[in-house]
Amino acid sequence: MNCYKCGCLLTENDFCTNCGAEVDRFKRIVRLSNQFYNFGLEKAQVRDLSGAIVCLKQSLKMNKNNIEARNLLGLVYLEIGEAVSALNEWVISKNIQPKKNIADDYLDMMQANPTRLDALNQAIKKYNQALTYCRQDSLDLAMIQLKKVLSINPKYVQAHQLLALLYMNVEEWERARQELHKALRVDTNNTITLRYLRIVDSVTNVDSELTGSAGKRKKKHTEEQYGDEIAATNRKNREAVLNNVNVKEPNGLSVLLNVVIGCVIGVAISWFLILPARINQVKSDHQKIEDGYIATLSEKNDTIKQLTEEKEELVGKIGELEYSLNGYSGTDEMVNAYERLTYAEYLYLDPDHTELEVAEALNQIQDSDYLNGTENYKAAYDHLLTAIGPAASRAYYNQGMVRFDAGDYEGAIPDLQMAVKYDAANVDALYDLGNAYRLNENREEAIAAYEKLIELFPNSSRVSRAKRYLKNYED
Repeated sequence: MNCYKCGCLLTENDFCTNCGAEVDRFKRIVRLSNQFYNFGLEKAQVRDLSGAIVCLKQSLKMNKNNIEARNLLGLVYLEIGEAVSALNEWVISKNIQPKKNIADDYLDMMQANPTRLDALNQAIKKYNQALTYCRQDSLDLAMIQLKKVLSINPKYVQAHQLLALLYMNVEEWERARQELHKALRVDTNNTITLRYLRIVDSVTNVDSELTGSAGKRKKKHTEEQYGDEIAATNRKNREAVLNNVNVKEPNGLSVLLNVVIGCVIGVAISWFLILPARINQVKSDHQKIEDGYIATLSEKNDTIKQLTEEKEELVGKIGELEYSLNGYSGTDEMVNAYERLTYAEYLYLDPDHTELEVAEALNQIQDSDYLNGTENYKAAYDHLLTAIGPAASRAYYNQGMVRFDAGDYEGAIPDLQMAVKYDAANVDALYDLGNAYRLNENREEAIAAYEKLIELFPNSSRVSRAKRYLKNYED
């Protein structure tokens, strides 16, 4: 453990032997942070991921430089489908400890698989779209989007929970239970999942008990009401059969006559009844066979049509994937752009860093990064630029004027340009930028700066001098 003030290795004493700083409380905080990290690690090992997130966040709250806790938090986020949060944690970890940090391996792993990175990004977008559909009361569309999300990222716990909630809304309890069990296989002790599952189990148990008791009461009532009638009917049928039995002793002539008559009647029945029926049966069998062939042929035609459509759809998807792959040829640049923006946000949130340091970090972001970035990326960049703009502009202006006063007009120009960039309303920076161009003999740039000053700030006291300088150029 190193001293927070001088970085020297601490001993068992309650003070730093190098600088004399009191480190007793600091040691307790670091030990407490490590203890929460151990709790989070134990929970992650038994797949209690939501509990692990709580412990790891508490560990980082105690000690934001706990690299092991931050890297593990990124892994847990990735496991539950929160890829963006995972990348944020690893980028911050890498900037805190640039060397010998396993976060480099995690970021390289993400960069090495751009298709997977794009899939995770698409899953997040579709999940947000599903939330929008829910707010618009388009629940069927929300279900479709969530199924697409889970086909891309089956471990997205929040998507499982939202889909289960939608199933519960339409009383499809078994499907809801299946989604909740899938969520539990990822995060075994998630409070929201367990609460939903308890509701599903409670509702289904109440329904089954009511149905079972109602069926038993109905069966018992039926037996009591109709049991005697059924028994009486069975007795009457048996008596009728016994009473209708009448045995006679036949003689020889009657037997022969009966045989002849029976043969004639049999032939007649065969000719008039059995043969036509047989013919009809054969025709019916042939018709069924023919219908079967027609149905099979129709089914095959439908199958061919469906396969043709699927082929066309797959060809289209292949084209889209090829386009996506071509678009992701710069995946490394995209990840680096997010890394630069995240580092600038980290410097902005850390009170130990100045606005000028944040501005220097923002200066590392290329124009192409901003143009190719997502809407969220552009919004985050614009927010950060607005937040530090005035203070960064003043810092660049003061820094540029030091060089200007020393006669280094060429060196002052970049600082004054940055002052104008971070605060377009800084009239002093724009005026002195024109003066620096003029004194450095940059005629066209000086004219442009003075004309811009006159256009944007017509009521400024600087306007008269700017017009005088412009007149000198005309003469």
